[in-house]
Amino acid sequence: MSSADSENQQSQNRFRAAGQLARADLSERERNIASEKIAQKVTQSSWFQRAEFVACYLSTPDEVDTWSIIGRAWRMKKRVFAPVLKKNDVMHFCELTADTDIQVNRYGIAEPLDGETVVPRMLDIVITPVVAYDNAGHRVGMGGGYFDRTFSFLRYRKHLFHPKLIGVAFACQEVEEITPNPWDIPLFATINDTNRDTNHDIS
Repeated sequence: MSSADSENQQSQNRFRAAGQLARADLSERERNIASEKIAQKVTQSSWFQRAEFVACYLSTPDEVDTWSIIGRAWRMKKRVFAPVLKKNDVMHFCELTADTDIQVNRYGIAEPLDGETVVPRMLDIVITPVVAYDNAGHRVGMGGGYFDRTFSFLRYRKHLFHPKLIGVAFACQEVEEITPNPWDIPLFATINDTNRDTNHDIS
C-alpha cells in the first residue's frame, strides 16, 4: 500500500469512528424521530414512487430504522429485497415479506433466512447503510466493501441511474470531504433528517 493509500485509509477510519460515535450519542427518541423523517422523505420521492424492486438493509439499533421504509414499500405493493452474505462474502438480495424468517449473521446483521433472490442489476433502488458521508455522494461504511464490490458495474457507467444507491443517515454523521478509494461507488443521494440532503439528483 502506497503512503497516499495508507493516509486515505487512516482518514476513512477516522470518519468511520466519528460517524459511529455521533449516531451512538443520539437518544432512542431522537433516533426514532429522525428515522421517521428520513422514511417519509425517501418514500415520498419520485424515484421511490416509480420503483418496483426495492432493496433495503435491515438496520441495527444505532442505524436509521429502515423498517418504516420497508413497511411503506409493502403498503405501496413494491417487492422488497434485503442483502444476504453468502459464502466467500458474496452479497445476494433475498425477497423480504411479512412472513420471512429472519436470522442474524456472523456480523450481527439481520437478514432473511430464505426467499427468492434477484441479481443486483434487477433492482431499481438500493437503500444503502452509511456510517459517514459528505456532500459529494461519498460514503464510508463498515469497511467490508460488500456494496462497492456488488455494484462495481456502476463504476463504468456515465450516469448512475440504475439501480440508484440511496444512502440514509442522520445529519450528525455528515463529515468533511471524503477522498474515495478507486473502487468506491458513489451514492445517487444521501437522505438525512434535516431539510438539506446531500444529493446529486433526488427528483
